[in-house]
Amino acid sequence: MPTNYLKDQGALITGGGSGIGLATARQLLVQGARVVISGRDQQKLWSALTTLDHGGRAFAVAGDASIPEEAARIESTASKHLGKIDLLVANAGANIKERTLPELSAERWKTMLDSNLNAAFHMLQAVLPGMRQRKSGLVVVINSVAGKRGNPLGGPAYVAAKFALHGLITAAAVEEKPNQIRFCSIYPGEVNTPILDARPNPVTEQHKLGILQPEDVAQAVLFVASLPPRASVPELVITPTSYAFI
Repeated sequence: MPTNYLKDQGALITGGGSGIGLATARQLLVQGARVVISGRDQQKLWSALTTLDHGGRAFAVAGDASIPEEAARIESTASKHLGKIDLLVANAGANIKERTLPELSAERWKTMLDSNLNAAFHMLQAVLPGMRQRKSGLVVVINSVAGKRGNPLGGPAYVAAKFALHGLITAAAVEEKPNQIRFCSIYPGEVNTPILDARPNPVTEQHKLGILQPEDVAQAVLFVASLPPRASVPELVITPTSYAFI
């Protein structure tokens, strides 16, 4: 019988109140992991927690990971709930409707970098010391195909942040290899999550049904996290079947 490498493991998921993060929490709990979902909206997190069948193995910690002190508090509180953080799923991300260059003010630019790049950086800074000490750990980052290909759909700020996130994780993976910490960047195409509400043009229900669902990406996270420590998946691209390219 295959070994269940997730049983009793501690997982921290940012952006865990909905979409991919919440679907991932659900998958990990089924495998016996202990899970903390994190996000900025306390009420949203508590509501999400009530949808999870967790038997006391799931917790919610509110905080803004784009603020260093908040990221440190999220890690500290999560560690108290979990005992230790074996898996970080850095899933937090956002976009805005006013995303073209003429619409991008300095404030909107900063918001995009905070949500899609800085939040992941600060969570790494908070979580990695414990993983280094234990000489084990896995970081799964939910990027986007926008971090692989500069599609204008996402807007310049979103694309720039996702490309930078790609570079951050690539460099971190090399640095942390001696500490036996594994990294995986997952690059989803369009996913039916609340981020679609920030599209400049409304997305039809028919379109939403034809693209990836949160559970599809959660299954990809589960695949990576279920592998033994000897196996690593540096990158994984998952797109709707209708895509002609990544």
